[in-house]
Amino acid sequence: MLNNKTIAVVVPAYNEGKQIEMVLRNMPGFVDRIIVVNDASTDETGKIVREVADSDDKDHSSDRIGQLKIKSDLYNQAEIMMEKLDKERSKALTASDIWNKSPEKNRIILIEHQENAGVGAAIATGYNWCRDNNVDCTTVMAGDGQMDPAELKSICLPVVKDGIDYVKGNRLIHRSAKYMIPKTRYIGNSILSIMTKIASGYWRVSDTQTGYTAISLHALKKIDISRIYKRYGMPNDLLVKLNLAKCTLKEVEIKPVYRVGEQSKMKIYKLIPRISWLLYKAFYKRIWIRYFKKDFHPLFLLYMLSFVLFAVSIPFLVIILENMFTPGAATPNSILMIYIFLVISGFQSLFFAMWMDIQDNDRLQK
Repeated sequence: MLNNKTIAVVVPAYNEGKQIEMVLRNMPGFVDRIIVVNDASTDETGKIVREVADSDDKDHSSDRIGQLKIKSDLYNQAEIMMEKLDKERSKALTASDIWNKSPEKNRIILIEHQENAGVGAAIATGYNWCRDNNVDCTTVMAGDGQMDPAELKSICLPVVKDGIDYVKGNRLIHRSAKYMIPKTRYIGNSILSIMTKIASGYWRVSDTQTGYTAISLHALKKIDISRIYKRYGMPNDLLVKLNLAKCTLKEVEIKPVYRVGEQSKMKIYKLIPRISWLLYKAFYKRIWIRYFKKDFHPLFLLYMLSFVLFAVSIPFLVIILENMFTPGAATPNSILMIYIFLVISGFQSLFFAMWMDIQDNDRLQK
């Protein structure tokens, strides 16, 4: 426990047989539960986790972790309804089995996916267990050893001490970032971070791709865990969901860790196009739901107006380009003036909308 709050660490693992024992053995003592989600590994990951779990014979049933039954009365019918809805949504998660015979007594809990579903799906499975068992603060540490256990406390403290909903580690602000992070990843991370700022509404977030995070029980109950993106775009997708739920966010400086024996399964050249499309859809969803359906805001109209203006300007741009490449052809001044007017007006609407977006979401970042 930390600050009298229960702490759990979700460890998504796929073929991490070489690193997983080191991750588990070095977990800080204040961690109450370690939820290893074995994403249908084809190596000995599951076997190693079971061996490490068996070596811990301490009874942890006295920890304040477990499912709490809501007492039915006149005033908490909404909570009972949401509890039923959460159980129904859980059925959409990747099919899995809990290896532990007495999970309420064990510190290390192994959940094994019946099929490989991706890192996002593994984290969602761990989140679901932690929410159902009322863990106050749930963190994520990869099974490849790329996250320093000594930094876990600084990741958790904003949640358990200051009431922040979601905390992300930030490697890019560490003084060693440009030397330690491979250039391809550094550039790819920067590109995705810019797009994620726009899509999520968290305009001051920097290192969007880091998986070293902590989330509060309050936030886990506000989002639909079953709809979290299943693969590497999960951190980006989750930020949009948290923004829709108006959850607060804080970044904490962490060191970049590489060359500790990990084997990256991420292909940047495949990742960027896929996540770009995900963020494009997420942006429209966020603007539509948060600023039109839930609570109307003028920035919705400004965003939509800018998109309409840009779309209307396209036929005029086509005419201009055709005349540029047609010998002897000249574009009428009226066409040029209309095109310039539409583009300038479009950018004005877009920039005003973005400014309002930044101002409205600034209160969510601490």
